[in-house]
Amino acid sequence: MKCVHLIVSGRVQGVFFRDNTRGKAKELELHGYAKNLPDGNVEIVAQGDEENINKLIDFIKKGPGIAKVEDLKIKHIEPENFKNFEIRY
Repeated sequence: MKCVHLIVSGRVQGVFFRDNTRGKAKELELHGYAKNLPDGNVEIVAQGDEENINKLIDFIKKGPGIAKVEDLKIKHIEPENFKNFEIRY
């Protein structure tokens, strides 16, 4: 079980970025959340199988939908007790 904390910057708010990320995370059976930050970035915490986390990261790097990812910061963190993947506000 792996858990990563991601900060995604670029055109990532107002373009269904979080919803697309949630859909992909659920498809990959990952748990965690996606949340818009006040500075225009998106915070993502994803937990699950390392291979599936890597697939989610690859998906995010390409920028789902009309999003344009300019930077992605990745930090490994301790797993938490997530039950699903949700959008947080």
